[in-house]
Amino acid sequence: MHKAIIFDLGKVLVRFDFGIAYRKLESICPYQADEIPKRLVATDLVTRLETGLIEPRDFVEQASQLLDLKVGYEEFCQIFSCIFTDILIPEGMLEALARRYRLILLSNTNALHFHLLQEKYGQLLRHFHRRVLSHEVHAMKPHPDIYRAAVDAAGCRADECFYTDDILKFVDAARAFGIDAVQFESCPQIERELRARGISW
Repeated sequence: MHKAIIFDLGKVLVRFDFGIAYRKLESICPYQADEIPKRLVATDLVTRLETGLIEPRDFVEQASQLLDLKVGYEEFCQIFSCIFTDILIPEGMLEALARRYRLILLSNTNALHFHLLQEKYGQLLRHFHRRVLSHEVHAMKPHPDIYRAAVDAAGCRADECFYTDDILKFVDAARAFGIDAVQFESCPQIERELRARGISW
């Protein structure tokens, strides 16, 4: 019997597109939109931000230097966090699940993005009993430590948790940890997966 439902955030609860931010940055820096992520990936800046190993202001300063940007902290944060768009899981479903099960949010994210998410999608996030965020637990999926933190937050055994994520390797890592996990494709598909397991809302 399942006692906890664990949701990924990006492209499960809320759709996002990094291209939106890259195109905005392109207009104020000397690099093309498709070159910006390559320059960031060549460093460990984003990984350090998403594991909480660098403070947001230090990240913004170093990223701005890397991209030859002349913008203030607030403007950078607005551009960096403008990637989130439409809601994929209706609030009513989350609210109903939270009445019956322990509802856990499990996400690779960072303090800059999550601050905006709380402002823009607080009505969704308020239904989660616990949030396991990579920048707070200092571990990113698919590392076992973040799944361990999620199971601890759920307060039950791993095999009593249901988890969905849009990225297959993160699903596979959750399964290796003993969690019942499926790859997210759509809300109707996840509804079918939940019903097949006797999970109601």
